[in-house]
Amino acid sequence: MKKTLKIIVVTLLLACVAATVNAKKPVTKKTAGKKAVVIGVSQFVEHPALNAVLWGFKDYLKENGVNVTYREYSAHGKIEQTGQVAAQIASDKPNLILTLGTPSAEACAKVYGKAPQLAHTPMLFSAVSDPEAAGLVVDSMHPGPHITGVSDQMSMEKHLEMIRRFLPQLKKLGVMYNGGEKNSVANVKRLKEAAAKRNITVVDAPVANSANVSRVAQSLVGKVDAVYVPTDNTVVSAIEAVVKVCEQNRLPLFSGDIDTVKRGAIAALGFDYFLHGRQTAIMARKILAGTKVETLPVEFQNDLSFTINPKAAERMGLAINKSELASATTVLK
Repeated sequence: MKKTLKIIVVTLLLACVAATVNAKKPVTKKTAGKKAVVIGVSQFVEHPALNAVLWGFKDYLKENGVNVTYREYSAHGKIEQTGQVAAQIASDKPNLILTLGTPSAEACAKVYGKAPQLAHTPMLFSAVSDPEAAGLVVDSMHPGPHITGVSDQMSMEKHLEMIRRFLPQLKKLGVMYNGGEKNSVANVKRLKEAAAKRNITVVDAPVANSANVSRVAQSLVGKVDAVYVPTDNTVVSAIEAVVKVCEQNRLPLFSGDIDTVKRGAIAALGFDYFLHGRQTAIMARKILAGTKVETLPVEFQNDLSFTINPKAAERMGLAINKSELASATTVLK
């Protein structure tokens, strides 16, 4: 009897252990038995905005039960490495390619003519300001058979209006950008067109790489009333160097990337890039389900956030009135 009771107790204990183990590994109806799709990711550089795009992308697909194996690569902000990353992704033969940033998108787009194995592989770009200028699509409304995505193109008119709210007498605006990024060149062109209507002179301050960002920022001191950094991957990745120069010289700094405000810029009008990534993932899910790329026009994100950093303004010698603070989406403490 005792032996039988002992067997029953041991059996119950083993059952409890098994239940505990299984509880740590839930299997949902959405993912059970489904083969993982392979997504090759080409990211131009690591900085908060592009990282947030990827997090948002992954978050949406996971939330919707899409079983994915990611093959992630970064060019670390070096345009010359984007081609190597594209070649590696092509050799992986993924089910879908995701590119973050214009240089990475351009490099992966070029691979299609050299890699027969990608003949039927769709590509989605994200965080690209001007996909037509970058040659990714001929027409945003009617993309080709392989490539579409979500653009972060924003109105330069709105950005200048934002800066003028802080500096009504603005006459000269320095703009820092990577001259090798078509995305940034297109933004600066649109900025100059908008500035000309307002009698604002735009002073170009191109950078070749993140290493010379500080030197280029220093070259603007005494020449401009304020500095503006658009959604340029190279400058944003080294924004702390720009902040340091602007603080030392009491030179107001504004941006098109809201994450830079947390890192020391005075204000920015921009997107929530996490939501930008989720929007891209919605397109990815449609494509993986069988929707043809050419039926999905390029999408744009229109919801903008206005973020202000009062302490940064104080360090750069700019007083912010209460009406500006009241109109902001976010005011950092």
